[in-house]
Amino acid sequence: MSRPDERVDDVLSPLESEAVWPRLIESLATYRRHVSPAYDEVLDEVTGRIAVGGSIGKADIGALLMWKRLRADTQWARELSDMRDADVRTVTAPAVAVVRDIDVPVVDAARAGRRLLSPLPGFRFGDALASAILVAAAPHRMAVYDRHAHSGLTSLGYDLSSEPGRYGRYMGIVEELREIGLEQGSEWTARDVDLALYQLGRSEPR
Repeated sequence: MSRPDERVDDVLSPLESEAVWPRLIESLATYRRHVSPAYDEVLDEVTGRIAVGGSIGKADIGALLMWKRLRADTQWARELSDMRDADVRTVTAPAVAVVRDIDVPVVDAARAGRRLLSPLPGFRFGDALASAILVAAAPHRMAVYDRHAHSGLTSLGYDLSSEPGRYGRYMGIVEELREIGLEQGSEWTARDVDLALYQLGRSEPR
């Protein structure tokens, strides 16, 4: 019997791939026209440290908070700051290892990585910061999730619930979109897809 965090949504899009892919191409191009390449410097720096150390510390999480423009004046941020950095790294190291393991399928790695981060303060619920950490650990495999990306999926006709296990289901859709791209002759990374979804979601009327 499947655990609740492994429930799979019906993620088949009602839009044909011929309609989906041009929208993603246009959206990614729009993002790159309007966002400076320097914006990802923080992410790149954290990624470099993770590649050397194999874990994520409090300073790295703080940098990713700034990069994602998330609030830090919260109870969970205080609780995380009160933890020993070594204890934070003890939690994050297995998550880093699993998402970087190319022998583990992407969706399975995403589920496992997200689950392994959940003991940290602020990581039990919500996927925005957790996904940023997993992307920093494995930038060519994982994708950032946020409300704009979620809105972008909705505009394409995908139904992604917010129940537990959302990040794994999200990565399943990202991989499906990458496959559509391959069929169209485009070899995108998961990060390319999430940037296109982010821009698409920002463009949707509220």
